[in-house]
Amino acid sequence: MDNPTEPILNANEYYVTHIKQTALYCILLVPLLIPLISHKLHLRKNPRPKGCRKLGLPPNKSNLHDEYHPKYSQPVPETDTDTPSWRIKALFAYPIKSCTGIELDVADIVPTGFTYDRQFCFAEYITPKTNANSQQPHWTVRTLRDGDLCRLALIKPEIWVPDPTAPDYSPSLDEVQSHGVMVIHYPRVPQSLICKISLALGLLPKHQSFSVPFLPKTTHSYPSAPLKVWKDFPPSYNYAIHLPPSLHHFLDPHSTRGPLSLFRANPSHPRQIFRNAPRKPDLGFQPVTGFADAYPIHLLSLSSVQHVAAKCRPEIPHLSIRRFRANMIIQGPGPFEEDGWKRIRVSDVDMYTACRTIRCRLPNVDPDTGVRHPSQPDRTLKAYRRIDRGDLTNAALGMQVVPALRECRIRVGDRIQVLETGEHCYIKMLKPGEVVEGV
Repeated sequence: MDNPTEPILNANEYYVTHIKQTALYCILLVPLLIPLISHKLHLRKNPRPKGCRKLGLPPNKSNLHDEYHPKYSQPVPETDTDTPSWRIKALFAYPIKSCTGIELDVADIVPTGFTYDRQFCFAEYITPKTNANSQQPHWTVRTLRDGDLCRLALIKPEIWVPDPTAPDYSPSLDEVQSHGVMVIHYPRVPQSLICKISLALGLLPKHQSFSVPFLPKTTHSYPSAPLKVWKDFPPSYNYAIHLPPSLHHFLDPHSTRGPLSLFRANPSHPRQIFRNAPRKPDLGFQPVTGFADAYPIHLLSLSSVQHVAAKCRPEIPHLSIRRFRANMIIQGPGPFEEDGWKRIRVSDVDMYTACRTIRCRLPNVDPDTGVRHPSQPDRTLKAYRRIDRGDLTNAALGMQVVPALRECRIRVGDRIQVLETGEHCYIKMLKPGEVVEGV
């Protein structure tokens, strides 16, 4: 005869086993849920900036959507029509030097260039290795030129500007008093197995973010430090207090560098421009810039880049003009026609094309992947674009521009007129006592 208690025992064993399995699943899931919960809490701590709207074109729109079309490689006549054939194709501001740009339809220009262009940069604290070195410890700008910092290209800043029409707008808001907010996004680098699994399962977003004020408030406590930008040392605001540890790990995963920080240009101490720039008696004011290399605005012709791209196509099938990080991209003139421009008019604003842009290897970095090509387009450019007698070692592509007005506004579609042409000779950043032949 069967034991009448056997079904009861089997049922008990089943429930005990089921409970154990459930408990095990919970134990395994808790570490996965913790990052997700943490992220949700992070979102609550960092909501959409109050009283602001996001600057720039939406992610699904770009005036460069057809940049590879062969029609842009052919010159068109500069004609007087309602729809000018020589015009601005696209506008870009780069809030953080060497990081992703923001595409604009309208750009406001101030003495340093586009309002939101190159006002921030990343910098490394350099400590001389020997006492014999005359250099003192200092902060120095770091860019995509620095071989192991290609990841800068993947950092995506957003600019949120005060918007009086926003329902939560108030003049007393911190976001408004700081003239807006910059939200900085960067890829999440998993530092543990749990984090890797969470990313793979979609439990964690692929990017992290933090925000900083666009301008320090009047009562700010940011330390000021001289920052080495080429040969200049402008006093700049150190925003280190805002940087999360995960950003340090993203930029310097192997901890091979000195301390890294984010700096903000001090509006009271812009860098004065001389060299090829028009002089103060001609403009009525001294040309200045923020963290741009040398001049306020960089102009680039789509046809010129397509000419270079055609020569690079076997190694880089699609060479985007975004690699060259220009502010003003134009269409209409033939390849390299801008090489001889001295003065132009954009809509109703006169601008001096001060000199050619001397290229380094920075465009070798793909802005979409952060991967540096070992030789292109630098090798191609040097093969046939070493044309400026002021620097025959390096290639030239594009023009450096100084507006003739302190403040103005330009738009995509604005007409480009050439007012004056002539010879150019690039003036290098000279050492004391050094001169450029022929200048």
